[in-house]
Amino acid sequence: MSNSKYTRQTVLDIKSWVPGKLLSLRVTRDPHFNFEPGQFARLGLPATPHAQTEPTIWRAYSMVNAPQQTPLEFYSIVVPDGEFSPRLAQLQPGDAIYIDKTPFGFLTLDRFSPGRDLWLIGTGTGLSAYLSLLQDSNTWVSFERIILVHGVRTENELAYRDLITEWVDTAPSFGQADAPRARLSYLPIATQQALPNSPQARLTTLLQDGRLETLAGVSLDPEHARIMLCGNPDMLSDARKLLSQRGFAVGRRGNKGNLALENYW
Repeated sequence: MSNSKYTRQTVLDIKSWVPGKLLSLRVTRDPHFNFEPGQFARLGLPATPHAQTEPTIWRAYSMVNAPQQTPLEFYSIVVPDGEFSPRLAQLQPGDAIYIDKTPFGFLTLDRFSPGRDLWLIGTGTGLSAYLSLLQDSNTWVSFERIILVHGVRTENELAYRDLITEWVDTAPSFGQADAPRARLSYLPIATQQALPNSPQARLTTLLQDGRLETLAGVSLDPEHARIMLCGNPDMLSDARKLLSQRGFAVGRRGNKGNLALENYW
């Protein structure tokens, strides 16, 4: 397999956030697999469960862990009639999973020119890439404010909530203890359940009527704000239109922009 485009790795453990719906899994990491925070990997499985054959089904998953951390961690929703995620949910510690040697993705800080405020806006498992960014010291020292907005349907879908809240309280250094660090704001938003101190609404509605800025206490100023969008295609399409009206744009032809986005289910 040394000449393959992928490596065979082993599942270490699985955490269920919402039984049958949301899970995280940690897997071994090839020592030569390197990535930038915010990127994703292609995970592969054979077409037939338990078969010792080549992987033929591939799906993209962002790394949850930072580049320097081992093992690799991934966060997934289970699509009941899907070809891949139900199989992923059935894996047990010791089972094999395959990982493409090449990382991909555009949710990386090098897409931006320097800015003051970093907005990380995501729905569902689109949170994954942001968790990797927030475990990398460069993210914390590159901005004054970080605003993490996580849209879900119900409160029990707020995976990693305790960890994020800890970061809000401690502003971790992740190896750069002496450098000034950003202040993190965490805005969990549910569409089908009222949360304390949080409106029950779609993220795009809050973006359009200005309530998202009010909640964060930060204005969406294209001169100072850098925005990442990650989640379902409808949210990305609607949010991009709204933000383009405010002066936000994806970089083109080597020119860095103030908006980066990635579809993620």
